[in-house]
Amino acid sequence: MRLLLVRHAQTVANVDFLLDTAYPGAELTELGERQAAALPEALAGEDVTAVYASPLTRTRRTAAPLAAARGLEVRVRDGLREVTAGDLEMLPGGSPRGQTFMRTVVAWMEGATRLRMPGGETGEEVLARYDAVVAEAADGGAGTAVLVSHGAAVRLWTAVRAGNLDAPFGASQGLENTGVVVLEGSPSDGWTALSWAGALVEGTGPVVEEGPAGRPLGEADRHGPDPAGPGGGPGGAV
Repeated sequence: MRLLLVRHAQTVANVDFLLDTAYPGAELTELGERQAAALPEALAGEDVTAVYASPLTRTRRTAAPLAAARGLEVRVRDGLREVTAGDLEMLPGGSPRGQTFMRTVVAWMEGATRLRMPGGETGEEVLARYDAVVAEAADGGAGTAVLVSHGAAVRLWTAVRAGNLDAPFGASQGLENTGVVVLEGSPSDGWTALSWAGALVEGTGPVVEEGPAGRPLGEADRHGPDPAGPGGGPGGAV
């Protein structure tokens, strides 16, 4: 099975580096709308047979153009939502307290999955709900499934479940809005990451992604350095 994990398009909360994880979440920016509209062309080479999204507005809006172009429905699943920020909700990701969010996610990548986000979930809970959606897609016979989700959730699940990745990779690799992580495998046999936002993951086959997905639409749309560090703001979380 081929699995494409897509981070949602840009939101106003991303621009302000806010930990926006609660339902329904922020709306897409104008750039975000263009990023979502570009996904069908960016994934034109993929034989997509199923499209899933979290319940938040930004993921459903990102998935809609791709699903429409392929004549598919968007299957909304709660398991794909972002890591719940809990007591940290709407704090700046780069603030001293806000940095607890990604520090906790990285600790989960390193194996401390029983640790609980302040006022939120444990890593075990996040991985279990994400696993359930991946298993559903696999059991449904999807040859290539697109899961439109969130930065921290994608980075966590991929770092833990892909056999060729590890915690340092997940901690250091951000994921821009509409960035795509491509994996192959199955829940029973395990997963191998092939590419990350268009860049080849060492030791795998050729890069598949080209075009707008996985990078800004143009030089004028690029963000500066991420003040929140790995995972904060547009480059990696929520």
